[in-house]
Amino acid sequence: MAESSQGVEQESRQRRAGPGRVLRWLMSLGGILALMGGLHAYLAVRLFVSPAWPSPWGALGVVLMVLLFVSIPAGLFAGRGEPSTAQRVLQWTSFLWLGSFGILLSAVVVADVVGAVLGWTGVVPDALLLARGKALVVGAVTVPAVLYAFVTARGRATVEHVTVPMTGLGPGLAGLRVVQISDVHVGPTLDGRWLRRVVEQVNALKPDIIAVTGDLVDGHVEALREEVHPLAELRASLGVFYVTGNHEYYHGGPAWEAEVARLGLTVLRNSHRVVERDGARLVVAGVTDHDAGHIIPEHASRPSVALANAPEGVPVVLLAHQPRSALHVARDGVRVDLQLSGHTHGGQVFPFMFFIKLQQPVVQGLATIAGVRVYTHRGTGYWGPPLRLGPSPEIAELTLVPATA
Repeated sequence: MAESSQGVEQESRQRRAGPGRVLRWLMSLGGILALMGGLHAYLAVRLFVSPAWPSPWGALGVVLMVLLFVSIPAGLFAGRGEPSTAQRVLQWTSFLWLGSFGILLSAVVVADVVGAVLGWTGVVPDALLLARGKALVVGAVTVPAVLYAFVTARGRATVEHVTVPMTGLGPGLAGLRVVQISDVHVGPTLDGRWLRRVVEQVNALKPDIIAVTGDLVDGHVEALREEVHPLAELRASLGVFYVTGNHEYYHGGPAWEAEVARLGLTVLRNSHRVVERDGARLVVAGVTDHDAGHIIPEHASRPSVALANAPEGVPVVLLAHQPRSALHVARDGVRVDLQLSGHTHGGQVFPFMFFIKLQQPVVQGLATIAGVRVYTHRGTGYWGPPLRLGPSPEIAELTLVPATA
């Protein structure tokens, strides 16, 4: 009954905030579409109009660019409800183009810069020849890059072996192996068969602890219950732990917490557990996503609550989806020896990794943020475009060892 009343109150709050939220969303969507439309027009001019290809190729290229632009919002909206075969094809087209668009745009910009230098220096004085040459080079670079990115994204994850010295780690836990998966994103293009392959790869490492650090899904429980069922097969001697990411909250965060718990994982919602081996102890804590409180105030990320009443002098590993949660840890003044995060995907598709630092303090790997050591995972799956150009998918195996003086 308590959960039911909380749900009613939450729905009531959402209805009251509805009109303003919808208006802001529409304005934001309009701005994004206007920007994307302008960039598509730029690509059409550079690849098809300026080269003045013989009829009908130039016109067909422009039409293709228009259709690909339309496919982006059409594909995103096609995911609502139970999609038909035609809707799934549209989704795949939308996601593939969204990632390819970024690669193609980068190639065209570089070609324009190089072309401007060649034209200015007189190396290639013929403007039409230069325009056609740039278009052909862009195509020759982009097509294999997209194919490589697709194969990488859909392939087996790279196992990253990282040794982490930890102060106060007892001899009984020396060599403890924490295997982390993150940003799995089961949804429109990643299904249960793919997830089972990940689970088998994780179990083959024979971990002591498994950490699942959020963004598990892109969809609601009703649509993806069977697809995430392989998670029930995860095995670790000291436990399998899970925290929410921002994407769970787009599709019903509390419902996903309940479903993951039903599958046998330990859900850490601003809470902790103490694991022990041979007399040595370790605190495994977890917080909700950094931004969860904006969607469900009761789920606000609170490191101090997660570590309340934790035993003193025992090392702490904190699961927190976003690396910037380390700033909350520092603000709350709690001690964390190692934070395990994801969220960034390592940038996923070049050149987006260069923009990650506008939001997050680190892109990937082991780093110190506000005095907190953080391991930022590149992600095991991918969001949206089934492409990875640069950062490959990852399963992290972190071996904890006692720090030497």
